[in-house]
Amino acid sequence: MSHFSTLRTKVTESEILTTSLRDLGIEVKTNADVRGYNGQQVRADIVAVLDGEYDLGWSRNADGSFDLIADLWGVAKKHNQTELINSINQKYAINKTLTDVKRPGLQNANVKLVVQQ
Repeated sequence: MSHFSTLRTKVTESEILTTSLRDLGIEVKTNADVRGYNGQQVRADIVAVLDGEYDLGWSRNADGSFDLIADLWGVAKKHNQTELINSINQKYAINKTLTDVKRPGLQNANVKLVVQQ
């Protein structure tokens, strides 16, 4: 029986996700296995290699979005999974916004980005 959970996300940009994970000091692998309970593994497009025996992974859907795949029980043994996932989502949102404002046509726009914790 698999211990892996799959959660829908709003992540759509693999490069921004990878950059965001690295910004947080998390090792990233692509097209790698996500480690789970009792040596179980599942393949994912992007893998955040965490301290301990468990990882977080993201797999692209047909619509271009990514699902988060993880053994959340195992991740919670060593990490506060809510804080970890929230920090990844927040860093992704910041990096995506900064990337979007650099798009052609927005260079002269006034943008104020406020990050609250």
